[in-house]
Amino acid sequence: MAASRRDTLKAIATLALGGCARTPASSTPQAVPPVSQTRNPTVNSRPLMQLRLSTSPTLNVGDTPTGQLSIFPVVDGTFEGERLRGKVLSGGADWVTKGADGVLRLDLHVTLQTDDGALIDMTFTGIRDDANHYFRTLPRFETASLKYAFLNRLLAVGVGEIGPDGPVHVIEEIL
Repeated sequence: MAASRRDTLKAIATLALGGCARTPASSTPQAVPPVSQTRNPTVNSRPLMQLRLSTSPTLNVGDTPTGQLSIFPVVDGTFEGERLRGKVLSGGADWVTKGADGVLRLDLHVTLQTDDGALIDMTFTGIRDDANHYFRTLPRFETASLKYAFLNRLLAVGVGEIGPDGPVHVIEEIL
C-alpha cells in the first residue's frame, strides 16, 4: 500500500522533531520523559503552496572541497496556495552540490511576489537522491508584510520533483 503525500510529510517531520525535547532549566538534573509521554507525537500539517520554478542554463562551477557545485539560476516561476499566490522573481538561484555519494544537497534562495505586491524572501535547504526517489526540502520565509507575517514564524517541509517544465515543490506548513 502506497503512503499518501501527507503521511510521508508527517513521517519526515516526526523524524526531524523526534529529538527536540528540552531539558528543564534547573540546577539539579531531572529525567526528561520521552516525547510520547509528554505530548501527542503526531505532527500535523496543512498545504501551504505549490511552487514551480523555471531556470536558465546551469552554471557548472566544478569540483569543490564539498563536491561538484552547479548553480541553477531561477528566471521565473509561480506559487499558489489557499492563503497566498503570485510569481517568483528572476535573480534567485539554487546552489546544488553533488557529493561523492551521488546525493544532491540543495541551497535555494528566491524572492516571491504575491498577487497583491508583497515581497517574500524564501530560502530552503534540501536533499535530492535520484537513486532512491527522494527529494525533500526545508523552506523558510521572511517578509515585512503584515498580511503574510505568519510566514515569518512557521516551519515547513516540501516534497519536490523535476517536471517537464522544471522543479515543482509541494510545500506543507507544520502545525
